[in-house]
Amino acid sequence: MEFFKIKKDIPFMKHALIFNVISFVTFALAVFFLFSRGLHLSVEFTGGTLMEVSYSQSADLEKVRGTVSGLGFNDVQVQNFGSSRDVMIRLPAQKGVSSAQQSETVLAGLKQLDPSVTLRRTEFVGPQVGEELVTNGLMALAMVVVGIMVYLGFRFEWKYAVAAILANLHDVVIILGFFAFFQWEFSLAVLAAVLAVLGYSVNESVVIFDRIRENFRRYRKMGTTEIIDNAITSTISRTIITHGSTQVMVLSMLLFGGATLHYFAMALTIGILFGIYSSVFVAAAIAMWLGIKREDLIKGAPRREGDPNDPNAGAAV
Repeated sequence: MEFFKIKKDIPFMKHALIFNVISFVTFALAVFFLFSRGLHLSVEFTGGTLMEVSYSQSADLEKVRGTVSGLGFNDVQVQNFGSSRDVMIRLPAQKGVSSAQQSETVLAGLKQLDPSVTLRRTEFVGPQVGEELVTNGLMALAMVVVGIMVYLGFRFEWKYAVAAILANLHDVVIILGFFAFFQWEFSLAVLAAVLAVLGYSVNESVVIFDRIRENFRRYRKMGTTEIIDNAITSTISRTIITHGSTQVMVLSMLLFGGATLHYFAMALTIGILFGIYSSVFVAAAIAMWLGIKREDLIKGAPRREGDPNDPNAGAAV
Protein backbone atom coordinates (compact mmCIF):
# COMPACT_ATOMS: atom_id res chain seq x y z
CA MET A 1 0.00 0.00 0.00
CA GLU A 2 1.28 3.47 -0.92
CA PHE A 3 -0.12 6.89 0.00
CA PHE A 4 1.86 8.47 -2.80
CA LYS A 5 4.49 7.62 -5.40
CA ILE A 6 7.47 9.85 -6.11
CA LYS A 7 8.38 9.74 -9.78
CA LYS A 8 11.81 11.35 -9.51
CA ASP A 9 14.40 9.95 -7.12
CA ILE A 10 15.43 12.21 -4.25
CA PRO A 11 19.25 12.65 -4.10
CA PHE A 12 19.68 11.59 -0.48
CA MET A 13 23.29 10.51 -0.88
CA LYS A 14 24.21 13.94 -2.28
CA HIS A 15 23.79 15.32 1.25
CA ALA A 16 25.02 12.21 3.08
CA LEU A 17 28.30 13.80 4.24
CA ILE A 18 26.59 16.81 5.81
CA PHE A 19 24.04 14.69 7.68
CA ASN A 20 26.68 12.24 8.85
CA VAL A 21 28.76 15.09 10.25
CA ILE A 22 25.65 16.15 12.20
CA SER A 23 25.20 12.54 13.32
CA PHE A 24 28.83 12.32 14.46
CA VAL A 25 28.53 15.55 16.49
CA THR A 26 25.27 14.36 18.09
CA PHE A 27 26.83 10.97 18.83
CA ALA A 28 29.92 12.58 20.36
CA LEU A 29 27.77 14.82 22.58
CA ALA A 30 25.75 11.80 23.73
CA VAL A 31 28.94 9.94 24.66
CA PHE A 32 30.25 13.04 26.46
CA PHE A 33 27.08 13.36 28.58
CA LEU A 34 27.10 9.64 29.34
CA PHE A 35 30.64 9.90 30.77
CA SER A 36 30.27 13.33 32.41
CA ARG A 37 26.79 13.02 33.91
CA GLY A 38 26.05 9.32 33.76
CA LEU A 39 22.64 7.69 33.80
CA HIS A 40 20.16 8.37 36.57
CA LEU A 41 19.47 4.74 37.47
CA SER A 42 16.19 3.66 39.03
CA VAL A 43 15.61 1.57 42.14
CA GLU A 44 15.95 -1.68 40.19
CA PHE A 45 19.60 -0.85 39.53
CA THR A 46 20.63 1.11 42.64
CA GLY A 47 18.73 -0.77 45.34
CA GLY A 48 15.97 0.46 47.64
CA THR A 49 12.73 -0.50 49.35
CA LEU A 50 9.80 -2.24 47.69
CA MET A 51 6.37 -1.84 49.30
CA GLU A 52 3.01 -3.35 48.42
CA VAL A 53 -0.06 -1.69 49.91
CA SER A 54 -3.75 -2.38 49.49
CA TYR A 55 -6.76 -0.05 49.56
CA SER A 56 -10.42 -0.79 50.19
CA GLN A 57 -11.29 0.81 46.85
CA SER A 58 -9.49 1.88 43.68
CA ALA A 59 -6.33 3.81 44.55
CA ASP A 60 -5.56 7.24 43.13
CA LEU A 61 -1.98 6.77 41.97
CA GLU A 62 -1.34 10.48 41.51
CA LYS A 63 -2.35 11.22 45.11
CA VAL A 64 -0.25 8.30 46.36
CA ARG A 65 2.74 9.49 44.34
CA GLY A 66 2.27 13.06 45.57
CA THR A 67 2.01 11.94 49.20
CA VAL A 68 5.16 9.82 49.05
CA SER A 69 7.09 12.56 47.23
CA GLY A 70 5.94 15.04 49.87
CA LEU A 71 7.67 12.91 52.51
CA GLY A 72 11.02 13.70 50.92
CA PHE A 73 11.42 10.65 48.68
CA ASN A 74 12.60 11.48 45.17
CA ASP A 75 12.31 9.28 42.07
CA VAL A 76 9.47 7.24 43.55
CA GLN A 77 7.82 4.63 41.35
CA VAL A 78 4.13 4.03 42.01
CA GLN A 79 2.03 1.61 39.97
CA ASN A 80 -0.87 -0.81 40.21
CA PHE A 81 -0.32 -4.53 40.29
CA GLY A 82 -2.92 -7.27 40.28
CA SER A 83 -5.89 -4.92 40.68
CA SER A 84 -6.67 -1.22 40.90
CA ARG A 85 -6.76 -1.48 44.71
CA ASP A 86 -3.24 -2.88 45.04
CA VAL A 87 -0.30 -0.49 44.69
CA MET A 88 3.42 -1.18 44.42
CA ILE A 89 5.80 1.53 45.64
CA ARG A 90 9.55 1.56 44.96
CA LEU A 91 11.65 3.85 47.14
CA PRO A 92 15.32 4.69 46.50
CA ALA A 93 17.83 3.80 49.18
CA GLN A 94 18.74 6.57 51.63
CA LYS A 95 21.91 6.80 53.69
CA GLY A 96 21.33 6.24 57.40
CA VAL A 97 17.72 5.14 56.91
CA SER A 98 16.76 1.48 57.04
CA SER A 99 14.17 -0.18 54.84
CA ALA A 100 11.87 -0.66 57.84
CA GLN A 101 12.06 3.03 58.72
CA GLN A 102 11.27 4.01 55.15
CA SER A 103 8.23 1.76 54.97
CA GLU A 104 6.92 2.97 58.35
CA THR A 105 7.25 6.61 57.29
CA VAL A 106 5.50 6.02 53.98
CA LEU A 107 2.71 3.93 55.51
CA ALA A 108 2.05 6.61 58.11
CA GLY A 109 1.80 9.23 55.38
CA LEU A 110 -0.53 7.10 53.29
CA LYS A 111 -2.79 6.43 56.31
CA GLN A 112 -3.25 10.16 56.72
CA LEU A 113 -4.51 10.26 53.14
CA ASP A 114 -6.66 7.12 53.48
CA PRO A 115 -6.93 5.22 56.82
CA SER A 116 -8.07 2.06 55.00
CA VAL A 117 -4.65 1.41 53.46
CA THR A 118 -2.86 -1.70 54.69
CA LEU A 119 0.71 -2.89 54.19
CA ARG A 120 0.86 -6.26 52.46
CA ARG A 121 4.63 -6.69 52.28
CA THR A 122 7.89 -4.80 52.26
CA GLU A 123 11.35 -5.88 51.21
CA PHE A 124 14.77 -4.43 50.54
CA VAL A 125 16.34 -4.74 47.09
CA GLY A 126 20.06 -4.55 47.69
CA PRO A 127 22.66 -2.87 45.44
CA GLN A 128 24.10 -6.30 44.61
CA VAL A 129 20.83 -7.20 42.92
CA GLY A 130 21.04 -3.90 41.06
CA GLU A 131 24.54 -4.71 39.82
CA GLU A 132 23.32 -8.10 38.61
CA LEU A 133 20.53 -6.40 36.67
CA VAL A 134 23.02 -3.99 35.08
CA THR A 135 25.24 -6.90 34.04
CA ASN A 136 22.34 -8.91 32.63
CA GLY A 137 21.00 -5.85 30.81
CA LEU A 138 24.36 -5.17 29.15
CA MET A 139 24.66 -8.84 28.21
CA ALA A 140 21.20 -8.73 26.62
CA LEU A 141 22.19 -5.62 24.66
CA ALA A 142 25.44 -7.25 23.48
CA MET A 143 23.63 -10.43 22.40
CA VAL A 144 21.11 -8.40 20.39
CA VAL A 145 23.93 -6.53 18.63
CA VAL A 146 25.82 -9.73 17.80
CA GLY A 147 22.63 -11.44 16.62
CA ILE A 148 21.81 -8.56 14.29
CA MET A 149 25.31 -8.57 12.79
CA VAL A 150 25.23 -12.33 12.19
CA TYR A 151 21.78 -12.11 10.61
CA LEU A 152 22.72 -9.27 8.26
CA GLY A 153 26.05 -10.88 7.43
CA PHE A 154 24.28 -14.05 6.27
CA ARG A 155 21.37 -12.31 4.55
CA PHE A 156 23.37 -9.64 2.75
CA GLU A 157 27.11 -9.10 3.07
CA TRP A 158 29.53 -7.93 5.78
CA LYS A 159 29.52 -4.32 4.55
CA TYR A 160 25.77 -4.13 5.12
CA ALA A 161 26.10 -5.73 8.54
CA VAL A 162 28.71 -3.19 9.63
CA ALA A 163 26.67 -0.27 8.26
CA ALA A 164 23.45 -1.39 9.94
CA ILE A 165 25.00 -2.10 13.34
CA LEU A 166 26.80 1.27 13.39
CA ALA A 167 23.51 2.98 12.59
CA ASN A 168 21.70 1.04 15.32
CA LEU A 169 24.36 1.76 17.93
CA HIS A 170 24.11 5.40 16.86
CA ASP A 171 20.40 5.30 17.82
CA VAL A 172 21.01 3.56 21.13
CA VAL A 173 23.80 5.89 22.25
CA ILE A 174 21.74 8.95 21.36
CA ILE A 175 18.80 7.64 23.43
CA LEU A 176 21.15 7.10 26.38
CA GLY A 177 22.63 10.55 25.77
CA PHE A 178 19.20 12.16 26.09
CA PHE A 179 18.62 10.33 29.39
CA ALA A 180 22.04 11.36 30.68
CA PHE A 181 21.67 15.02 29.65
CA PHE A 182 18.18 15.51 31.13
CA GLN A 183 18.86 13.06 33.99
CA TRP A 184 15.67 11.17 33.25
CA GLU A 185 15.23 8.02 35.27
CA PHE A 186 16.68 4.96 33.55
CA SER A 187 14.69 1.88 34.55
CA LEU A 188 14.23 -1.66 33.31
CA ALA A 189 11.29 -0.45 31.21
CA VAL A 190 13.59 2.04 29.47
CA LEU A 191 16.15 -0.72 28.88
CA ALA A 192 13.37 -2.78 27.27
CA ALA A 193 12.55 0.21 25.05
CA VAL A 194 16.20 0.51 23.98
CA LEU A 195 16.26 -3.19 23.00
CA ALA A 196 12.99 -2.70 21.11
CA VAL A 197 14.48 0.25 19.22
CA LEU A 198 17.42 -1.93 18.15
CA GLY A 199 15.08 -4.42 16.51
CA TYR A 200 12.79 -1.75 15.12
CA SER A 201 15.61 0.29 13.61
CA VAL A 202 17.31 -2.67 11.97
CA ASN A 203 14.01 -3.55 10.31
CA GLU A 204 14.06 -0.25 8.41
CA SER A 205 17.68 -0.82 7.38
CA VAL A 206 16.84 -4.31 6.13
CA VAL A 207 13.97 -2.96 4.01
CA ILE A 208 16.26 -0.39 2.36
CA PHE A 209 19.09 -2.89 1.88
CA ASP A 210 16.67 -5.39 0.36
CA ARG A 211 15.49 -2.77 -2.12
CA ILE A 212 19.14 -1.91 -2.92
CA ARG A 213 19.77 -5.57 -3.73
CA GLU A 214 16.70 -5.67 -5.99
CA ASN A 215 17.81 -2.49 -7.73
CA PHE A 216 21.27 -3.89 -8.41
CA ARG A 217 19.59 -6.76 -10.24
CA ARG A 218 17.01 -4.60 -12.01
CA TYR A 219 18.87 -1.40 -13.01
CA ARG A 220 22.20 -2.48 -14.42
CA LYS A 221 23.04 0.93 -15.93
CA MET A 222 22.70 2.79 -12.62
CA GLY A 223 25.63 3.63 -10.38
CA THR A 224 25.72 2.76 -6.67
CA THR A 225 24.62 6.25 -5.57
CA GLU A 226 21.65 6.22 -7.93
CA ILE A 227 20.72 2.71 -6.79
CA ILE A 228 20.65 3.80 -3.13
CA ASP A 229 18.68 7.00 -3.85
CA ASN A 230 16.10 5.00 -5.77
CA ALA A 231 15.83 2.40 -3.00
CA ILE A 232 15.23 5.02 -0.31
CA THR A 233 12.80 7.04 -2.44
CA SER A 234 10.74 4.00 -3.38
CA THR A 235 10.32 2.97 0.27
CA ILE A 236 9.37 6.41 1.63
CA SER A 237 5.63 5.72 1.51
CA ARG A 238 6.09 2.46 3.40
CA THR A 239 8.30 4.23 5.96
CA ILE A 240 5.70 6.93 6.60
CA ILE A 241 2.91 4.38 7.05
CA THR A 242 4.89 2.07 9.34
CA HIS A 243 6.65 4.63 11.50
CA GLY A 244 3.71 7.02 11.52
CA SER A 245 1.27 4.42 12.88
CA THR A 246 3.83 3.24 15.44
CA GLN A 247 4.58 6.78 16.54
CA VAL A 248 0.89 7.54 17.06
CA MET A 249 0.63 4.58 19.44
CA VAL A 250 3.81 5.55 21.28
CA LEU A 251 2.68 9.18 21.61
CA SER A 252 -0.60 7.99 23.11
CA MET A 253 1.42 6.17 25.79
CA LEU A 254 3.61 9.22 26.28
CA LEU A 255 0.68 11.61 26.70
CA PHE A 256 -1.88 9.40 28.42
CA GLY A 257 0.06 6.48 29.88
CA GLY A 258 0.94 8.23 33.13
CA ALA A 259 4.22 8.36 35.00
CA THR A 260 4.78 4.60 34.82
CA LEU A 261 5.01 4.53 31.02
CA HIS A 262 6.37 8.06 30.50
CA TYR A 263 10.09 7.34 30.13
CA PHE A 264 9.45 4.05 28.34
CA ALA A 265 7.43 5.93 25.72
CA MET A 266 10.00 8.75 25.66
CA ALA A 267 12.80 6.31 24.81
CA LEU A 268 10.70 4.75 22.05
CA THR A 269 9.81 8.17 20.62
CA ILE A 270 13.45 9.24 20.41
CA GLY A 271 14.45 5.85 19.02
CA ILE A 272 11.80 5.81 16.29
CA LEU A 273 12.64 9.33 15.10
CA PHE A 274 16.39 8.73 15.03
CA GLY A 275 15.84 5.23 13.62
CA ILE A 276 14.29 6.67 10.47
CA TYR A 277 17.10 9.19 10.16
CA SER A 278 19.89 6.68 10.73
CA SER A 279 18.51 4.09 8.30
CA VAL A 280 18.57 6.66 5.49
CA PHE A 281 21.54 8.91 6.21
CA VAL A 282 23.75 6.68 8.37
CA ALA A 283 23.30 3.03 7.38
CA ALA A 284 22.89 3.63 3.64
CA ALA A 285 25.70 6.19 3.53
CA ILE A 286 28.15 3.98 5.44
CA ALA A 287 27.32 1.06 3.15
CA MET A 288 28.01 3.32 0.17
CA TRP A 289 31.36 4.47 1.58
CA LEU A 290 32.34 0.88 2.37
CA GLY A 291 32.09 0.22 -1.35
CA ILE A 292 29.00 -1.92 -1.85
CA LYS A 293 28.63 -3.05 -5.44
CA ARG A 294 26.64 -5.39 -7.61
CA GLU A 295 29.16 -8.21 -7.30
CA ASP A 296 28.66 -8.35 -3.52
CA LEU A 297 25.05 -9.43 -3.78
CA ILE A 298 24.50 -11.24 -7.05
CA LYS A 299 27.46 -13.54 -7.44
CA GLY A 300 26.85 -16.23 -9.98
CA ALA A 301 24.33 -14.25 -12.03
CA PRO A 302 24.25 -14.96 -15.81
CA ARG A 303 26.71 -13.23 -18.10
CA ARG A 304 25.80 -9.95 -19.76
CA GLU A 305 27.77 -9.74 -22.99
CA GLY A 306 27.58 -7.06 -25.64
CA ASP A 307 26.11 -4.32 -23.41
CA PRO A 308 28.53 -1.33 -23.50
CA ASN A 309 26.74 0.31 -20.54
CA ASP A 310 27.10 -2.75 -18.34
CA PRO A 311 30.21 -2.39 -16.12
CA ASN A 312 30.24 -6.18 -15.69
CA ALA A 313 29.76 -7.04 -19.36
CA GLY A 314 31.60 -10.13 -20.44
CA ALA A 315 32.23 -11.32 -16.89
CA ALA A 316 30.34 -13.46 -14.45
CA VAL A 317 28.57 -11.28 -11.92
